Amino acid sequence: LRMLQVKLIVTGDDFGYCPRRNQGIVDCFLAGAVSNVSLLVNGSAAADAAKLARRYNIPIGLHANLSEGSPVCEVLKTNSSLLNQDGFFHGKMGFRTALSKGLLNMSEVKQELKAQVELFHELTGHLPPHMDGHQHIHVLPEVRHVFAEVLEEYGIKYTRVPIEPGLHNCDWIPPSLMDFYLGVEEDSFNTVDVFTRHGIRWPDIYIGLSTMGKNMSVSNIWSAIDTAIVEFTSKASLPAHPTPQSRTVTIELMVHPGYPSVPPVGGCGDGPDDFSQSWERLHELQTLIKPELQSHYKTRNIQLCSFKDL
Repeated sequence: LRMLQVKLIVTGDDFGYCPRRNQGIVDCFLAGAVSNVSLLVNGSAAADAAKLARRYNIPIGLHANLSEGSPVCEVLKTNSSLLNQDGFFHGKMGFRTALSKGLLNMSEVKQELKAQVELFHELTGHLPPHMDGHQHIHVLPEVRHVFAEVLEEYGIKYTRVPIEPGLHNCDWIPPSLMDFYLGVEEDSFNTVDVFTRHGIRWPDIYIGLSTMGKNMSVSNIWSAIDTAIVEFTSKASLPAHPTPQSRTVTIELMVHPGYPSVPPVGGCGDGPDDFSQSWERLHELQTLIKPELQSHYKTRNIQLCSFKDL
């Protein structure tokens, strides 16, 4: 494994959610702990986040959101299948339920995704080099096709496919959450062909479900990376006569650092959710900036980068 060069993209999700989330992510970036961010353009502090990214030269992509808060497309704000009776998106599970009942109009999904790409462009001055889905909505049935079409139309090359090696052995994840994760995994497996057909790419390895919130620790991140690399290299068809520089493995580690949101400030139109107000975000921030994590990257020949460095 020593000959292996590892490129690690540490993506801070939910940039733009609230000023305290923005500050936490910027602090992590400046500490060299986060190398890439994903922007919620419907977040209450999205414009501020885009300014911070410009000021500190933080690589930024789009965290497409169809499940929390309000749409950005004007036409869909009043009357659309994407909204519940309160006029907000259906929520993480509500979106999945509405989808399974056939209640969501896919042309509205496409309209909103395109509006979010356009707003991203307006806020940052460029198209997103990568685009993924808030609460993993982008790998859901039907949505995955529309999502892939939008990426192809705009020439957005990279996305995230949340299939995490070793997830099944993580006995610290409570059963209800594990059920959700296994659903995400199954949806992801079924999305691979769709994204491939549209010429979309993603890193070799994804990590982030087993290391979220209170479950994050330095050793937990190390072992997730090591497990993933071992599994990947045993599966990958390595060249018959490898030269030292012949193998680069790319990994995306999804993280959610931030200082806890203080209501009513934050959210995507309907206030901050529980996870955003919890100490778990701060715990992630404090873990990610630990020097022993950084020194581990160096000893293992792990180079932090962003999607545009791939």
